[in-house]
Amino acid sequence: MNRLIGGGQTIKLKKRNWRKPNMPAAPAVLDSHALLSLLRDEPGAEEVEKILTEAGRRDERAHMTEVNYAEVQYIIRRKDGEAAWQTIARELVAAPIQFHVADRVLADRAADFKTRYKISLADAFAAALAKTRNAELVTGDREFKVIESELKKIRWLK
Repeated sequence: MNRLIGGGQTIKLKKRNWRKPNMPAAPAVLDSHALLSLLRDEPGAEEVEKILTEAGRRDERAHMTEVNYAEVQYIIRRKDGEAAWQTIARELVAAPIQFHVADRVLADRAADFKTRYKISLADAFAAALAKTRNAELVTGDREFKVIESELKKIRWLK
């Protein structure tokens, strides 16, 4: 189901067959770009939906930092408005995504990446989570190219 939001933009919000929480870990970390692709029906949306559908089918979860969640929230609220964000926030509750707090270990690794590479702080947190979990990072953001050798794998969205 598509919804028209502020500025004439549409956000793709279909009913998804995702399972509820209490799922073991899956080996994929989503950055902000990946989740925004899905929510705004941009290039890469089908791939992200496939990752989440498969995770739900297998009673697993993809992963994302709360820092990246905050980035998704402010982008949606700025571009699409508060009502759009409230709709999305309700949908994300059922999504097979485990959101990780920025604890000291994750923050230290993100700070290390930010110090050594020209990437945003939110991207540094996504990379830090992927490194910590030895998981693939799912993104379409080419800013990660400089850090690719540090990670297990990057799944590039098109």
